[in-house]
Amino acid sequence: MEKILDIVDAIAHEKGLKPEQVKEALKTAFVQTAKRVIDNKFAYEATIDEATKKMNIVQTITVVADDDEKLQDENVAPAFISISDAREYDDQVELEDQLQIEHKLEDYGRTAASALHREIEYHIQRLVEDEIFNKYKSKIGTLVSGRVTRVDEQNATYIEVDEIRAVLPMKSRIKGEFYNVGDHIKAVVRRVNMDKENGIQIELSRTSPKFLEELLALEVPEISDGTVIVEKSARIPGERAKIALISTHPQVDAVGATVGVKGVRINAVSEELIGENIDCIEYTSIPELFVSRAMSPAIISHVEIVKNEAGENEKAIITLPADQKSKAIGKSGINIRLASMLTGLNIELVENDSTTNAETGEIEESRDSVDALEALFN
Repeated sequence: MEKILDIVDAIAHEKGLKPEQVKEALKTAFVQTAKRVIDNKFAYEATIDEATKKMNIVQTITVVADDDEKLQDENVAPAFISISDAREYDDQVELEDQLQIEHKLEDYGRTAASALHREIEYHIQRLVEDEIFNKYKSKIGTLVSGRVTRVDEQNATYIEVDEIRAVLPMKSRIKGEFYNVGDHIKAVVRRVNMDKENGIQIELSRTSPKFLEELLALEVPEISDGTVIVEKSARIPGERAKIALISTHPQVDAVGATVGVKGVRINAVSEELIGENIDCIEYTSIPELFVSRAMSPAIISHVEIVKNEAGENEKAIITLPADQKSKAIGKSGINIRLASMLTGLNIELVENDSTTNAETGEIEESRDSVDALEALFN
């Protein structure tokens, strides 16, 4: 065991760890082994001799006064020695000096070797798990891909992603999706947990708005390089989505760049989302205008923002022609729900007042276009 540090580089390379991390794990393993095979009441320290590649184990004992209460405390007494006893070994010691007694685990036979092997294995495994946990913790909200290895009775899909297996629960799958073993799928990391019983658990999602954003970044170079920013997004997975875009360059049209020539870019994303329709709108910080755009394809006459007691925008009252109400609501209420999710406001619809023309008997409705509303703020 004298040259056990020879294995540090090998372990680091094999497990993808830093040599310094492995050294610290080995120190901990040696200290824990010493506590097991010598006496767990003593305090030990592991030090490294770089020249000999040897790990030294020393027991540290602090010198205290003869009448110190610590000497009577069974829980801490082994870590202390009275000055009278200490001076039997070294007549130069003083109070608070620390005596160090070196131990060699080789002297404790095969029991020590076996215990050390288990400790090293345990601490290296914990180190590997911590590295993987931190790696995927930093990937929450980012896109990963992998191969399906199993689908259980609850239709949870297990996916092999690099060095770990992740799970895509049934609730995080787009409606109508089915997978078989061997299929390759994309998803975003939704949650990363670690506990003693189950180890690292990584949950994926294909229903999160973040998944849509990541797919767009993959398909649209202007989004991936930051020229176009997805300011907000909202989805009803598998049915429809709305995204609010803003350009950081005056010569780049955010919506046009995202949609692509003849819709090729947005259609590629829609195909990955099982035909989910994606509405692209230009983001604005003017809440009335943003709400009006979010309600597309309905044509809005007027938007009033209602604030709560704290002065925050809480509700949008939208006035619109009667023939636009069905468009504003959308099939099964999907359009108004998405607009509310995108803007973060409760939306209330109010029809325009109409007047009857006595001569023709026709009803005339006042109707302002979105362009007229935009012109009001420009």
